[in-house]
Amino acid sequence: MKKPIATIAATIGVLAAFAETSTNTSAIKDAPIATPEIKYPWESSAAAGLTLTRGNSQTLLFTAGLQTQRKTPTDEYSFGVDGAYGKNASVKNADLLHAFGQWNHLFSERAFSYVRLDGLRDGIADINYRVSLSPGAGYYFIKETNTTLAGEVGPGVVFQELGNQETTFATLRLAERFEHKFNGGGARIWQSLEFLPQLDRLDNYIVNAEVGIESALSKNLSLQVVLDDTFDSRPAAGHLKNDVKLVSGIKYKF
Repeated sequence: MKKPIATIAATIGVLAAFAETSTNTSAIKDAPIATPEIKYPWESSAAAGLTLTRGNSQTLLFTAGLQTQRKTPTDEYSFGVDGAYGKNASVKNADLLHAFGQWNHLFSERAFSYVRLDGLRDGIADINYRVSLSPGAGYYFIKETNTTLAGEVGPGVVFQELGNQETTFATLRLAERFEHKFNGGGARIWQSLEFLPQLDRLDNYIVNAEVGIESALSKNLSLQVVLDDTFDSRPAAGHLKNDVKLVSGIKYKF
């Protein structure tokens, strides 16, 4: 009698263990699979350049800039600030500070709306301040892994003080920007163009253009050369319409 009871007990134990194992296995199968969270970090960089001569000439030119950007499937953010200061002997020949911010909201893979804010102070050109604000619409004509080409259009307003004269006027902003990264990500080229005509006085306009090239020196360091051109059809009294700057420096990514 004891043997059958022991056998039944052993059988019940085995079945209970099997049932528990099956339940745990089923629970594991039915449990939702955790997917890793996709992160979209900020990509930031700082750049600086210095030119110093002594002897037959005494010159100093210092440039610096800081940029950061973040891209998600629905939004793109970019902010930056840059400046230049220079002297030739005791005469100041560069005194510039520029900052910008832009937010793009994507409605599809290529179409987006944007808001952009620019601020400029240029002591040499006698621009005490120039602030431009523009909302609008944009479109990526090319949007590939290594190459992008986008156009932007929208109304805007410019607040500025040239010399001692303050003015405010409405503009139409037309802009395009292009970037290409070479295979491996070690080098890139970019170009941008912005046209800001005054709506009720088309002979008053501002054109901002930039062309740049960057080549990697290491994982975080790179060498960049940037050609920056600003054309103001109505500059401050006694100043030229065109300002061209060629700047080279070291860039650090973090």
